[in-house]
Order: sequence, then C-alpha cells, then structure tokens
Amino acid sequence: MASCLALPAAADEAKLGVWNLLVENDLFYGTDRNYSSGVALAWVSGEKSPPDWAVRIARGIPWFPEGGTVRHGYVVGQNMYTPADISLPDPPRDDRPYAGWLYATIGLGVVTDDRTDQLSLTAGVVGPAALAEQSQKFIHGLTGSQDPKGWNTQLRNEPGLMLTYETRWRDFARGELAGLEFDVVPHLGAALGNVSTYANGGFTLRYGKRLTSDLGPPRIRPSPPGSGFFVPADTFSWYLFAAVDGRAVARSIFLDGNTFKESRSVDKEYLVGDLQWGLEMTWRGVRLSYTHVRRTREFRTQGRSSEFGAFGVSVAF
Repeated sequence: MASCLALPAAADEAKLGVWNLLVENDLFYGTDRNYSSGVALAWVSGEKSPPDWAVRIARGIPWFPEGGTVRHGYVVGQNMYTPADISLPDPPRDDRPYAGWLYATIGLGVVTDDRTDQLSLTAGVVGPAALAEQSQKFIHGLTGSQDPKGWNTQLRNEPGLMLTYETRWRDFARGELAGLEFDVVPHLGAALGNVSTYANGGFTLRYGKRLTSDLGPPRIRPSPPGSGFFVPADTFSWYLFAAVDGRAVARSIFLDGNTFKESRSVDKEYLVGDLQWGLEMTWRGVRLSYTHVRRTREFRTQGRSSEFGAFGVSVAF
C-alpha cells in the first residue's frame, strides 16, 4: 500500500484528508513483463481527530513513539505480473508466472518531529478472482496493444494476508545547498504473510523547496516508502528525489507459486533492490509526482532488471 503517514498537524494542512491515485506501469518504457502494472486508490486522514480505535491501537503498540500525531488510512489496489512474452498461450516454465493481486489495506501510524512509524494490514486474493486478466485485456484493447494469450496458466485462487511495518527518521541529515533544501531519510521495514515476507531497508535523498510538506512521493509496495499525506500551501513547491531500497525476500507468492495448491513457479532471488528517481510538484491542494524505477532481477532465469514508471496524483480537502 502507499505510505499513509506524514507530518505533525499544521495550520494549513488538509482538514479531512488526502486522496491519492497511483499508477505504475512498465509501458512507460516500452515493455510488458514481470511487474507489469499496479493501480491503487488511497485515502489518508487529515487534521481531524483520529477515531478512538486508532488512538487506542497506536498507543498500545510498544515500539511506536510516545505522543505524536496518530494517522490512519485505507487503500484498494490491483497488481498484475506477466512473463516476458505475452503472445505465447503456454509461456516457458522458467519465466515468471501470470498472476494478479487484488487487495485492500488499512494502515495506522504515529508521526513525531523526527520519526514516522507505520503498521498496516492487507487482505486480498491472488488468482483469477483478482481480475487481472480482464483488466489487462481491457487496457490493451483500448490502447491497441498486443492481446495477452497465457492467462489460463496464471496462479490459482488463494486468499492473501500480509502485515507490514515501517519506520523512518527524517532528521538523520538535512541542510541547504545553493539556496535550496536537502535531506536524507533512512528507513527500515518488514512484511510477513503468505503473499510476501521480507525485510527491507534504504534511504531517500531529496533536494528542492519546502521538503517539510511530506516525506516523499507515494508508491505501491514493495518500494522505498513515501507519504500519502502532504501539507497544502499557497506557494508552488518542488523537489527532486532519489531513493534505494534493498529487500531480503523469504517469500513471494508471485514467484514461489501458490501456498497450498500446485501452480507454476520460478526460483526467486533472495536479495532484490530498487533504485528510483524523479520529480514531485505541489501547488495548493494538489501534488503530482513521477518516479522512474529500476528493479534488480527477482528470479534466477530473469533476463535482465526491470524498469517501470510510477505516476501519482494527490488531492487534499
């Protein structure tokens, strides 16, 4: 899910919350393979007092910082994964299986001046019930792209559950250079579930104007963390960013195959890394971001690393 946390309450922040639309696709770079597409719609709470259940849970988690602003959010999304050649009705067994992932997430966290902690629970379904085949064929029909032929070989239906935790330190390093701000924000995290189990860590470097408006552009996990929330302002602001995230992967259903049924699978790489860079712009209650992502090989017979683009539109109310 997109990160649903941001900064302590500010006088000009969104009162009700922020809506985020995230679109990730490798068609931005003329490919159609591996992690082929991701779409998510997320809402993050604003300055309005959080519900009692959110406060009780947040204050009861022992490793969350004491005090701070409690935020909560929700995400619905769909991811799809395909082999390198979608024209084949029976793709090679050593290529990534077709797979879809339809999910919903609830996230909760605490934000202080120097730290952000987030815990989220995701539930969904992998397989034909995720409707990835219908989504890809519909989009390819609209764009005149090649019709995918091998969806009858996709992973079988399986419910998915995943618990994700992440923490970030925003005061690790910051300053000014040539009249603009910069900061470095390290992060650590982990996920546990039958869909994905991994530990991750990395950092984000930002350079531009008004960095305190958020903690980076939102992304669909797994990824370097961003911020589903931002603080609106009357002045135009922008920044460039670059981030790295390394993951030690114990399980990925999209590579290991179904948990309780026979399905296609490939031998995954246990260490995977993301390198991303891009631009974010904010004016009043609207934020736009574009991210170029390069992901290292995720399975041993994968021909080369993956590239895809991530576009985000956020609107605060």
